[in-house]
Amino acid sequence: MKDSRLPKSIFIVLAAFAAIYFWSNYAQLPEVVASHFNSRGAVNGWQTKSVFFAFFVGAVALSSLVAFGIPCIISKMPVDLINLPYKEYCLAAERKVGTLNFLDRSFAWFGCAVLLLVTTAVNYAIQRNLHREAQLDPSALVYVLGGFFIFTILWLIRMLTHFTTHPDSGLRGK
Repeated sequence: MKDSRLPKSIFIVLAAFAAIYFWSNYAQLPEVVASHFNSRGAVNGWQTKSVFFAFFVGAVALSSLVAFGIPCIISKMPVDLINLPYKEYCLAAERKVGTLNFLDRSFAWFGCAVLLLVTTAVNYAIQRNLHREAQLDPSALVYVLGGFFIFTILWLIRMLTHFTTHPDSGLRGK
């Protein structure tokens, strides 16, 4: 895909569903919620539910900044301030649009990954607070965190190979 419409659409749908789902559970939560858990799933931190959801909103705002803000900022920056390997090549007039589109797509996908991680963690906390008698398995969080870690490594490799392969070597990333 040559543009960032798909990841940005996925991000917006995920954020909308998360907001609706979490808001629908807000009234059911106690005033003080379990908000932090150790590796075995035992509670080791508490917050008021308003602070808990404020952190969620802040995390969504941060992932929105990654998905939408950073590419927008980069596109408006003077070329002198952009730090890329071979930036003269990548940001030459005939390649600048392609480079900015690549960054836009890449950051949109990364924003989706951050949002998925955040919503999974918040959902786990909500479920633990709504079903205190149930012993929820924290392994789902570990799997999502592991997936995020793998995604981040692959994302970094893609970024590095795209921008660090010398343009004259014939090995230029696509």
